[in-house]
Amino acid sequence: MALDSKVPKGPIKDKWTDYKNHINLVNPANKRNIDVIVVGTGLAGGSASATLAELGYNVKAFAYQDSPRRAHSIAAQGGINAAKNYQGDGDSTYRLFYDTVKGGDYRSREANVYRLAEVSANIIDQCVAQGVPFARDYGGLLDNRSFGGVLVSRTFYAKGQTGQQLLLGAYSAMNRQIARGKIEMFNRHEMLDVVIVDGKARGIITRNLITGEIERHSAHAVVIASGGYGNVYFLSTNAMGSNVTASWKIHKKGAYFANPCYTQIHPTCIPRSGDYQSKLTLMSESLRNDGRIWVPKNIEDVVAIREGRKKPTDLSEEERDYYLERRYPAFGNLVPRDVASRAAKERCDAGFGVNATGEAVYLDFKSAITRYGKEQAKIHNIENPSDAKIYELGQKIVEAKYGNLFQMYEKIVDQNPYKTPMMIYPAVHYTMGGVWVDYNLMTTIPGCYCIGEANFSDHGANRLGASALMQGLADGYFVLPYTIGDYLSDDIRTGKISTETPEFEAAEKEVKERIHFFINNKGTKSVDYFHKKLGKVMWNKVGMSRNATGLKEAMAEIKAIREEFWKEVSVPGTANEMNPELEKAGRVADFLELGELFAKDALMREESCGGHFREESAELDGPQKGEAKRDDENFAFVAAWEYKGEPADAVLHKEALEFNDIELKQRSYK
Repeated sequence: MALDSKVPKGPIKDKWTDYKNHINLVNPANKRNIDVIVVGTGLAGGSASATLAELGYNVKAFAYQDSPRRAHSIAAQGGINAAKNYQGDGDSTYRLFYDTVKGGDYRSREANVYRLAEVSANIIDQCVAQGVPFARDYGGLLDNRSFGGVLVSRTFYAKGQTGQQLLLGAYSAMNRQIARGKIEMFNRHEMLDVVIVDGKARGIITRNLITGEIERHSAHAVVIASGGYGNVYFLSTNAMGSNVTASWKIHKKGAYFANPCYTQIHPTCIPRSGDYQSKLTLMSESLRNDGRIWVPKNIEDVVAIREGRKKPTDLSEEERDYYLERRYPAFGNLVPRDVASRAAKERCDAGFGVNATGEAVYLDFKSAITRYGKEQAKIHNIENPSDAKIYELGQKIVEAKYGNLFQMYEKIVDQNPYKTPMMIYPAVHYTMGGVWVDYNLMTTIPGCYCIGEANFSDHGANRLGASALMQGLADGYFVLPYTIGDYLSDDIRTGKISTETPEFEAAEKEVKERIHFFINNKGTKSVDYFHKKLGKVMWNKVGMSRNATGLKEAMAEIKAIREEFWKEVSVPGTANEMNPELEKAGRVADFLELGELFAKDALMREESCGGHFREESAELDGPQKGEAKRDDENFAFVAAWEYKGEPADAVLHKEALEFNDIELKQRSYK
């Protein structure tokens, strides 16, 4: 199949406007005769459901949780980007577009990214109108803070609960449409297959997770908004229920997958505590605005800290290595996530990890607390304040900005981060890869759309912090409602889609047979046994450091785990009841298939990009030529290159590091 991105012609800044001026529309009276299914009710799915219903379409929304309020979007902490330039520090639509493309290692679809930057300002206005309690500055205007990889402050936030507050806004908009009868809400329902009729997506097969009933649902279009698949690693910052099933089912019916191996490794997570942990906890990237990342300079101090003979607060400034500030002076602690993650792993691999497992670095707020305290003392005309008073005043400011995050950390680790530095380590967080979509957000199955984290289009090899919420709401509120109308304009005379067709019957039969197998297999090992085995292979061989040998081994090992899974998996209970183990079995079966594709994609990419370091060197060939030059200030190499014989502008490729404290080793890209 030839992929057609359907990107409009013309200058990039005019594409979206010209596109909207010329697409086909569905008039309000005809929208009442068209049904749309939305799978997933997080920020992308919830905003899409509410907006499509507001426009007049009949929406069926599906959530495997007991309420859309429990979607994983609720876990997003730090903020949402938008190019409104409230700080007057030089931000613009173009700069947000540029930062996003550059932060993704130039592997995003630029037309989609520019559109994202263009509509970002509208998102904030929409959410303020919904009552989202964004933080405000002293004068009452919306406040902003910085995130990694940028030189401006463009991140709007609601303390450390931004995802929760934005989701409540989308949920309230959904509830209005549910009350009007325009959204039919199906909580505790999981999509287990898509139904293709005459080459078009015309419905889905679901399981009622409370009763076990298998149901058929039809529509004129299907929208997948089911989030990312980071749980293929087992340990990740995702909720345990986050899965790939909806995306994988449409993939197996003809929707192409793109860049499955591009995974975000978030640098600011609470380190794992042992082998029996089921998930990891994220500490917001916003903490890097005020927290300074360091490890001891001397290995003797590392050993003393691990053995409990020293505390991190015992080390003087001269004994600390603020390695991000040292290596990347322009960005300091706010380098992009992939750079910060690789740097932390390098320090820990070199033996400088500060916890018992050797997998942690410090995130220290002492400098910020002191700085804010001195400022507050001046504001309150306190002369010659004591160190204790300065700390007290500064702590109140930090608490106002990040208090719930500090509280969460203390509950998990049992250490007070106001008094001792936090410990952090990189962990799997977000998946940039996903279902391939064109400019309209349609997959390679006509009538099947994919929005939010579930698609691949906007973030390339690495997502900038605070851009996930931006993409989800942009797709749901401001992009899909336009683009889906162009497709549905051909369906105004189609009428209701029947579920009594051979296609629905065949899909339902396949789903029931799979469930019957799991219930009756009577193996000897639990679902989690196989999920953990898969996760260890993925992290060790398809994680941050990759090489051809390890990736080939991973593919063989995943295949062996999958074969054992189908022979030995044990699922207790029955199919006609609420059965979480049965739900997990289906999801892990999909992860086992995705894992092999994931490793194969990584094997074919003889390059280092995003959060992934390819260990072998790859010779420059084909379209690339020219010598790369160091650019320490921008954590990048500048390479002059050509593509298909056409000269391109100088581009910045973020370095793929072999850290040795002194120099960056130049890598080549295929």
